[in-house]
Amino acid sequence: MKPAPFNTLPGDPIPTARAFWLRAEDGVRLRAAHWAAGGASGTVLLFPGRTEYLEKYGEVAADLNAVGLDVLALDWRGQGMSDRLQANVRPGHIGSFADYQRDVVELVVAAQELDLPRPWHLLAHSMGGTIGLAALEAGLPVQSAVFSAPMWGINLRRVPEAAAMALAATLCRLGRGGHPAPGSGGEESFVLLDPFHDNLLTHDGRRWGRLVAEAATWPDISVGGASNDWLRAALLECRRLAALPAAALPALIALGDCERIVSPRAIRSRAAAWPGARLLELSDCRHEPMMERDPVRSRFIEAAIAHFAASAAA
Repeated sequence: MKPAPFNTLPGDPIPTARAFWLRAEDGVRLRAAHWAAGGASGTVLLFPGRTEYLEKYGEVAADLNAVGLDVLALDWRGQGMSDRLQANVRPGHIGSFADYQRDVVELVVAAQELDLPRPWHLLAHSMGGTIGLAALEAGLPVQSAVFSAPMWGINLRRVPEAAAMALAATLCRLGRGGHPAPGSGGEESFVLLDPFHDNLLTHDGRRWGRLVAEAATWPDISVGGASNDWLRAALLECRRLAALPAAALPALIALGDCERIVSPRAIRSRAAAWPGARLLELSDCRHEPMMERDPVRSRFIEAAIAHFAASAAA
């Protein structure tokens, strides 16, 4: 676990994260980080979403550390400071969602080698929820799970899923698998293009401004729109996961009433079929409960912490 960089903006406090490099079995280098609580009563394995990076979760990690929970997270392959997977590094790209499970394996190995306190819990946002649900199926050693706007289906607006799949598959066959998918936003980070009032992530101007500053200051860790390969792989994985039985552990699943990135119908369907799950519906919430205005954000964070505590006491 050789040390890895961890970015800060001017005026930021010294980061409490210890960042380090991991190497997946297929040779892909991954950046991970550990936020230690000191005398912790458990550990949260944090699975970020598409386009995201470790620095984005410093505030969340601080909240969890404050209640005695260690946090371990990583940049998924193809984003953040982890290895990019094609010559054009700007699109968010993957060939198969099964490859993300290689990253999960390395994160679990790192947690074991660091002897992180148990019980372990999962906190997964958006695409991290796709990866997290697949990891639970594969036996991820956690006692409970919290999902924030999990990508168990993609909000394709008015485009039928079959049509989106057919178009992505055709473009992949034509050698454009690594190019940005139509409507995904091109190669630039969307936070540098979207005005605040039209953004799909948060109503919180301060936290949105932070994202803009990060994207402008650290362009090398951001990515643009999803590639055609990524879109095809994501749709296939969502379809596969929809057919899986519910995991045998308690789950908290958060969904905002202003959600326009992932599929609310897919989330509600999975929650209804999961005996140990509770659906937390959040008012005045866009795609990111952990980056929303303080009243919404606090409601989610407090519910997540209570969920972790209850499962640890059970």
